Amino acid sequence: MEQAKPFVISKQEVWQAYKQVKANRGVAGVDGETIEQFEQNLSKNLYRLWNRLSSGSYMPSPVRRVEIPKSDGKMRPLGIPTVADRIAQMVVKNILEPQLEPEFHPDSYGYRPKRSAHQAVGRARQRCQCIDWVVDLDIKGFFDNIDHALLMKAVRKHTDCRWVLLYIERWLTAPVQMMDGELVVNVGKGTPQGGVISPLLANLFLHYVFDRWMDKYFPDLPFERYADDVICHCFSKAQAKMLLREVQRRLAECKLELHPEKSKIVYCKDEARRGHYPVSKFDFLGYEFRPRWVRNSQRGTIFARFTPAVSPKASKAMRQTIRSWRLHLKTTLSLDEVAQQIRPTLRGWVQYYGHFNWSLLIRALRTADEYLVRWAMGKFKGLRDRGRMARKWLMKLKARQPDLLPTWLSSQS
Repeated sequence: MEQAKPFVISKQEVWQAYKQVKANRGVAGVDGETIEQFEQNLSKNLYRLWNRLSSGSYMPSPVRRVEIPKSDGKMRPLGIPTVADRIAQMVVKNILEPQLEPEFHPDSYGYRPKRSAHQAVGRARQRCQCIDWVVDLDIKGFFDNIDHALLMKAVRKHTDCRWVLLYIERWLTAPVQMMDGELVVNVGKGTPQGGVISPLLANLFLHYVFDRWMDKYFPDLPFERYADDVICHCFSKAQAKMLLREVQRRLAECKLELHPEKSKIVYCKDEARRGHYPVSKFDFLGYEFRPRWVRNSQRGTIFARFTPAVSPKASKAMRQTIRSWRLHLKTTLSLDEVAQQIRPTLRGWVQYYGHFNWSLLIRALRTADEYLVRWAMGKFKGLRDRGRMARKWLMKLKARQPDLLPTWLSSQS
């Protein structure tokens, strides 16, 4: 008979967490162990993790630092825990999330069950059409600057479970292995982007720092928040200036700061709102909001409307990705093989960026068609050095197989 453990954590909870981590996939942490390698001795690995969690002896490994490119050319730091640490974090998330979820604000959309970026963008579009001003808030280095003491104070408001509190504190203070191999000790602030528990903790932190604060002091001003991306709506420029100033003061109280260049006041210009102000566009979750000409399908008239579409930054990043595929050099592959390689990525872009203003997305993705034309000119002798004929070939192919690529569909399903 096993000796009683100080913490009551069931093996089923660890098993369920493992299945969720496996479904999310992800890369290896500092130990280099992938989920496939972890599964080679699955029962033993899960038992060892459960035993350590239940006994209080569990200590997380350092977090592996990686960087991914952002749309502005800069790099975004991510912290990748080991597979075992991701499973442990999932156990805690599954305990804590059901307690926190009913408390969160209805206009908080990021990393929450049954909520999406499309919902946040859609609500922002709806409000921009009837409220004249937007305050676009950008929190500088948010994940790197979350204060541990304030965060743990927020966590303790919702749970007194000793092992949940213990392991969250250990994850917050786990060292980070930089890309050159150096170990950096975490001192009092920051939670790595990339951890399973980090989005939930970030939402909880901003729930008290921003959402509850807005409800208390500015209950008539709606907002949309997706993690640390925040859009607020104001009824006058003076009100927007005042809100921007007060948010800056509030964040300073909570040891955060607004990005001075990226945070701005925006005028929602359209057919009815024709004032002249320096800023009349903003980006939110990969979409650019600005005045655009749209057609009234019933009346046939064209008018200006403040509406979202895929942003120039996102369009540029997608075109760069398409160029990196170097399709024109893959002439040893068949058309079906080429389509099979690029279809998943194109489908992902269509599903996300095609949700608002489909036609502008298709224009942004014409680069894929251009490279297919070049591929055909290299693949087929009859089209070699004959660009016009290759483009006609592509047009006929689209008519014959419109579902070959998701970007060829004339409208979204």
